[in-house]
Amino acid sequence: MVRVPESSDLELEVQLEDVTDGVLVTASATAELVGECARCLDEFTSSIEVGFQELFAVEAGGSGDDGYLLDGDLLDLEPALRDALVLDLPLSPLCSADCAGLCSKCGIRLADAEPDHRHPDDGGVWAVLKDLLPADEASGAEESGRAEGRAESEAGRPGAQAAENGPASNGRQQNTSSTGTSGPAGSKER
Repeated sequence: MVRVPESSDLELEVQLEDVTDGVLVTASATAELVGECARCLDEFTSSIEVGFQELFAVEAGGSGDDGYLLDGDLLDLEPALRDALVLDLPLSPLCSADCAGLCSKCGIRLADAEPDHRHPDDGGVWAVLKDLLPADEASGAEESGRAEGRAESEAGRPGAQAAENGPASNGRQQNTSSTGTSGPAGSKER
């Protein structure tokens, strides 16, 4: 969604230090970004600044397989710079922090829409199902469904079972013998 344009200029600040294992490179780079906003899909330009510090080893082995190597007396910064830039690119780039995006119904860019942009609530994708039943059956089915739903929710409440089994029973049988047990059957308190 976002990239550094090909053949664009980069601004670099580089410090090279000779160390025992090779050359330690400390660098910062500023690059121009071009991309598409993740919310409104408009093209935008921006810039990014990244910094990195890498060791370019004289020979392989000291820094593992993922390290950078010197090519004789030459040092190629491109792979290290590319790695640093790619890791810092935004996953969901935005044209601005307050981008409102697109309307989920019609796809218009909300920044360009009128302030009172709305769509009538037509019931969504399920609205066509109510047309399958005749009007008198549909209203009767809704009423009976509500009554059944209330009865099921009343029966499914934890308090309803507790009222049937006595206070504080949580639906479990209580053993109240005088042998020292006072929990569910088979458990002893010590």
